[in-house]
Amino acid sequence: MISIAQVEKTAATLGRVRQTYSGNADIPPMTHAYKQVSQVIRETGLLQRAGWFYIFVATGLAVALGGVVTGFILLGDSWFQLLMAAALGIILTQVAFLAHEAAHRQILSTGPANFRLARILAAGVVGISYSWWDSKHTKHHGNPNQVGKDPDIEVDTISFLETDAAQSRGLVRLITRKQGWFFFPLLTLEGLNLHYLGVKHLVTSKKAKGRWIELGLIALRFAIVLVPVFLMLPLGMAFAFMGVQMAVFGVYMGASFAPNHKGMPIIDPNARLDFFSKQVRTSRNIRGGWWATWLMGGLNYQVEHHLFPNMPRPHLSKAREVVRDYCAANNVPYTETSLGQSYAIVIQYLNRVGLAAGADPFDCPAAAQFVRA
Repeated sequence: MISIAQVEKTAATLGRVRQTYSGNADIPPMTHAYKQVSQVIRETGLLQRAGWFYIFVATGLAVALGGVVTGFILLGDSWFQLLMAAALGIILTQVAFLAHEAAHRQILSTGPANFRLARILAAGVVGISYSWWDSKHTKHHGNPNQVGKDPDIEVDTISFLETDAAQSRGLVRLITRKQGWFFFPLLTLEGLNLHYLGVKHLVTSKKAKGRWIELGLIALRFAIVLVPVFLMLPLGMAFAFMGVQMAVFGVYMGASFAPNHKGMPIIDPNARLDFFSKQVRTSRNIRGGWWATWLMGGLNYQVEHHLFPNMPRPHLSKAREVVRDYCAANNVPYTETSLGQSYAIVIQYLNRVGLAAGADPFDCPAAAQFVRA
């Protein structure tokens, strides 16, 4: 059976060909798979809360944040403040991971309590709208990599589908042609983009939940950050501090989420796939064990996270063993690679999609040569 990795390697060498989507004919149904795997997961207790783990993580982040504040005060008017800015960007990304886990009901015992915690962490600490993110992320989990249903593959400067790349214009078109190489540099602006999209949602969307609570939390959060920075540092240094913090936050967030699905099969908009097949075949795990789990907030176990979204982070590694063994026994492709390889796949995939911005992706290169002759 051809693996997903072989499919990705083959697709990357085909050049300007029609982008195809996986559908029911390509993916055999696994109707009872999720029920069977879930039973094993429940029997092993992997869905139980892990309160002490999250207390430990929260305490560590609080101590780290206190250290950054202390360092900021002691350093004063010094360009070494940019180190504090970078550290703050890393800490805020780790807090965003906790907000993500709370939103999935992984931390506390009840749904409402988790949702309140997620809103406080996302809007009050990180500065991103929980309402905006939750609406977007819920759709993604329901239909990962499915055209027209997953907002994470919709165009936003970067095009994930050739049809979107072909429609790009102006400066965006120039970027799209080599978007794989521009992807990580553009992530330096992703922090600003996340803040902007969240506030835009709260201001313009009629369906925004907790609108005024979140706007208040975001305003308070920015006041607590911006006022000391611009009062205690020279103007240029203050802007540099915020720029570095936003850049580090954006790159860290994007580099943690990008390996999960980019370059994996794209699902046809009309496909009707069973839950197990849809989640496993569109997700990619990252090897590395404990260090990858800390670095990526558990997102390195993307297959297991998509199958069991409310599973606490420390249980994902054991769930991986169950899911991987089941996939091997039933000839279901289970994709797992190194972090470096995943980034290479993402860059290669985006560059291939970007070809559509340079010319008609359905053109025959040989025919084009005869025309020019």
